Amino acid sequence: MKRVIRITLPGRPDTDVDAGTPVGALLPAIADNGLPIVGAIVNNDAVSLGFPLAAHATVTPLTAADHHGWRIIRWSLSFLLGKAIHTTFPDLSYRVRHSMSGGLFCTVAWPNGNSVADNVALIKAEMERLIDADTPISYDVVSYADALRLFESSHQHDKLALFTHRNPPYMTINRCGIFYDMAQEPIVHRAGLLRPYDLIPYENGMVLRLPSRANPQELGEWSPNPKLFAVYQEHISWGRILGVNSVGKLNRLIHDGGTDDLIQTAEALHEKKLAVIAADIANRKSPVKLILVAGPSSAGKTTFSKRLCTHLRVNGMRPLLISTDDYFVGDERNPRDANGHLDYEHIEAVDLKLLNEDFTRLLDGQTIKRRVFDFKTKKGYASDEEFNLKDNGVIVMEGIHSLNPRMITIPDSSCSYRIYVSALTQLGIDRNCRISTTDNRLIRRMVRDNAHRGHPALATLRRWPSVGRGEARWIFPFQNNADAIFNSALDYELAVLKPLATPLLNQV
Repeated sequence: MKRVIRITLPGRPDTDVDAGTPVGALLPAIADNGLPIVGAIVNNDAVSLGFPLAAHATVTPLTAADHHGWRIIRWSLSFLLGKAIHTTFPDLSYRVRHSMSGGLFCTVAWPNGNSVADNVALIKAEMERLIDADTPISYDVVSYADALRLFESSHQHDKLALFTHRNPPYMTINRCGIFYDMAQEPIVHRAGLLRPYDLIPYENGMVLRLPSRANPQELGEWSPNPKLFAVYQEHISWGRILGVNSVGKLNRLIHDGGTDDLIQTAEALHEKKLAVIAADIANRKSPVKLILVAGPSSAGKTTFSKRLCTHLRVNGMRPLLISTDDYFVGDERNPRDANGHLDYEHIEAVDLKLLNEDFTRLLDGQTIKRRVFDFKTKKGYASDEEFNLKDNGVIVMEGIHSLNPRMITIPDSSCSYRIYVSALTQLGIDRNCRISTTDNRLIRRMVRDNAHRGHPALATLRRWPSVGRGEARWIFPFQNNADAIFNSALDYELAVLKPLATPLLNQV
């Protein structure tokens, strides 16, 4: 006799169904907003429409207009790209690398004498064929042995590398014809849902253009950033030096005892880059008196700034490190967003008047008291510590708004040097499954907020959408103002963060 479970759906009476019923069987094809339903939230977990319901559940449908629904589309297009390449160029070495102006950049080792544009056109033609045919994509649960057999038979060696150091009794996989993928995140159940998209050549690779987050029925804006692209390419070259560009290779290196060499080499590459930036600052014709370090949340601005200070001292300079976090106005004066919630990403969350007064006094050779903000009481105060700029002194100011022209108003901009910091990871799960730079920063922030500010993981997760909106408004538009860009990502960091983040996530 089949077990019966109760399902709660928005705007409908509770429904009793057999355990194992796919969630998609209970939902219409089109949502009230006119967009196709691409997945669902089941008991607070995003799932594919093929997900079998096993217990009493609350189910909420997702479209591409929802945050999690848009992520489903992004993962699905990466899956479809992998399927199209597997058909068109079965032995092609490629990697979905990083986000790039409304798309995903892919590196490719092209196998023939055709132009990049011709090869990209062949892959896109196969993607079009799959979408036009509304090709089904199934969600299957298979044994570990069967999963190994499937990936071996389809020559998907990048997936096999992930099996070496894990042996679960069963696995969930996504299947499209003879192309398979581990179900890292939910994807759509049929290819016909994956428009709009585009696939275009870029440099020696290609860019998979994605739907706009604001309007998923249109493509996102395409406006490449050459500065950031160059930093990504540099980090990819670092990955080649380290011999690690995927989780499978990282696991193998750790198993083989190569951890110390990996960490020391990765740190040395960072120090080499820091030395170049410090030398550029020290050798400027006009003496630099103010270094502005900006970047999104948990990009590593504070750690970078402290390390930069060491390199500046090596160059004969005397840095004075100041964090704009210490100039927060506190909750009573903090701006609020359209929903009435405190908006900590707003530039006016910083006491701009006091900050500029202190900087003006420092640059004039005066002494000030160090400003300190207590994150537990949410109040700032002037401490007893006094300081001023010494001979060859330079202020190093770090904070999310440091590149915003509204932040610091100084009469001589030639005395300032601007640096943008972000964690642009090149490590991937496999060829078509990338590790999101944003997710990487979220895990960093979760661990930091818990360790240093006493926040549970759930509080960080709830605040994260507001953080993202703030970054889009207040940080990313000014990244091109930077004189230098530093990539703080370390290819081993997620392995270090995992034992710290997992217990926090288990409480959510």
